[in-house]
Amino acid sequence: MPIVMGRRNLLTLAPVIAAGLGAGPTAARAQPSSSTGSSAAANDGRQANKTLVAFFSRSGNTRVIAGQIRRARNAALFEIKAATPYPEDYEETVAQAARETKAGYLPPLGHFVADLGQYDQVYLGFPIWGMTAPPVIRSFLRAHDLSGKQVMPFITHGGYGLGNSMDVVGELASGARLAAPFSMEADQERRTLERVTGWLSA
Repeated sequence: MPIVMGRRNLLTLAPVIAAGLGAGPTAARAQPSSSTGSSAAANDGRQANKTLVAFFSRSGNTRVIAGQIRRARNAALFEIKAATPYPEDYEETVAQAARETKAGYLPPLGHFVADLGQYDQVYLGFPIWGMTAPPVIRSFLRAHDLSGKQVMPFITHGGYGLGNSMDVVGELASGARLAAPFSMEADQERRTLERVTGWLSA
């Protein structure tokens, strides 16, 4: 059964999640973890440099998990962004993502991971959009060679499961060692908007 969590409960559960997981575009250096302090980071620099948490998040659910994995694994953090951000309006984003997916369009990335070769393990986080991985995740996987790396997907969804997202990751990161995904049902914008609409219409 899927795990259903509100944002507050998601924050509370995040340490458990992490423990169980085991301009034009420019190259961007992933941000190292600072939670252990500078001396610890210096002493454990090689470990910190071997793990990357790369994620895309719209509503913030996937970002919460990414942040906790970063702390638990002393990892570098990289937020995947499209060069042109998706609309703030939820319905506009849904419509745009549907058009992009149908057309096979890969939105240009805002930046890329610098020195990807230093990482042995990549935690890859994203939400499910339209029963698949968001188009910007496809762009990220096309632009970054993950061959030989262990890829650990962590995925949030609104109650309908993973769709074909793992097929997408497997195809576009075919040279990687792909682990079974961690998935979690989290707050869904559509559900929130429907409740607010009903309240306003009453």
